[in-house]
Amino acid sequence: MLVGDPINSSILFGLAKEYEKAGQTQEMIDILERYLAIADDEGNAFGMLARAYENAAQREKAKETYQRGIQAAVAHGHPSMAEEYRMTLEEL
Repeated sequence: MLVGDPINSSILFGLAKEYEKAGQTQEMIDILERYLAIADDEGNAFGMLARAYENAAQREKAKETYQRGIQAAVAHGHPSMAEEYRMTLEEL
């Protein structure tokens, strides 16, 4: 499906979830970066990506991504998600 529609955000997000389930961290990172480049995400994908960066031992990228997730969550009216990401940042 992705070959036929390479900028379909729903397909990209679904594929990222499948990579997450399969434990394919780098593939998940690649797809989520593509997804976030085209989608107006409300914060969830930023959290997924930040956790993937943590799993890949890329702490600075994880921190940056949590910050982006906080901004997206606040902008879309998800204060509890933003707070969750803030708390996670404090622990990193």
